[in-house]
Amino acid sequence: MPRFRSSERVAILYFVYVALIAPFYIQQPWRTSLVAVAVALGFWLTHFGKPILRDLIPLAAVLTAYREMDWFSVTPHHHHLEQTWVAWDRVLLDHWHLRQIIEGAGPVLPEFVEFCYLLVYGVGPLVVLMAILARSRHNTDRLWTAYLAGTLGAYALFPYFPSDPPRTLFPMSDLPHVMTFMRQVNLSIVGSYGIHSSVFPSAHVSSAFSAAWGLLRTIPEKRWIGWCVFAYAIAVSIATVYGRYHYAADVLAGFTVSLIAIPAARMVSRSK
Repeated sequence: MPRFRSSERVAILYFVYVALIAPFYIQQPWRTSLVAVAVALGFWLTHFGKPILRDLIPLAAVLTAYREMDWFSVTPHHHHLEQTWVAWDRVLLDHWHLRQIIEGAGPVLPEFVEFCYLLVYGVGPLVVLMAILARSRHNTDRLWTAYLAGTLGAYALFPYFPSDPPRTLFPMSDLPHVMTFMRQVNLSIVGSYGIHSSVFPSAHVSSAFSAAWGLLRTIPEKRWIGWCVFAYAIAVSIATVYGRYHYAADVLAGFTVSLIAIPAARMVSRSK
């Protein structure tokens, strides 16, 4: 019988966890059980396919986990947390002049941070490609384990913190003063395909930093790759607050959750 990889076990455990908590939050919780079974079966079937399929299938699990969290949108949003979080953001944006610093040179920097935010959707397959190009394809399981631990770790907390993004809850305040093309693209994506269960922690931030931790652990002989992704994750963090996609509290929580990726990647290394 084929054995599941560490990254596959992380994903399966996550979906089992969601199935266990679903009865307390949503109607028709049996759907989450079907998803857990389907994910486990999907991973098992890839054992008989081409290796590249198995290297990339965790991305499908991430997308499935993201859409599944939208089922938890029925949880009431009382907005007590957001009222506190937005006050902290206004200190950062106005009193500490973050918005002014970003917009000081015109649309160049706002366009750049929005572009960084857009690229988050491709971080998963990108880090696998980096591993292949660095001749470390044998470590893709460790990379995915780190990435999934941080990304799914953020999703796992969504049901406990029902919340709405600042761009929709406070639509007339704190928004960027510059409308760029990339911002229009991002607004279109989050408006059409975004979920409405929670924004805490920021999965964008946790996934970007998790990718950085995974690369630093997986390709230690080329640490500059991991540090470049780390710098990119910082840009994503700035973009989430500046663009009002998240609160600064979401960013801090997302960064904290991403640290799970470090021991997760280390455990895979020891098991190997």
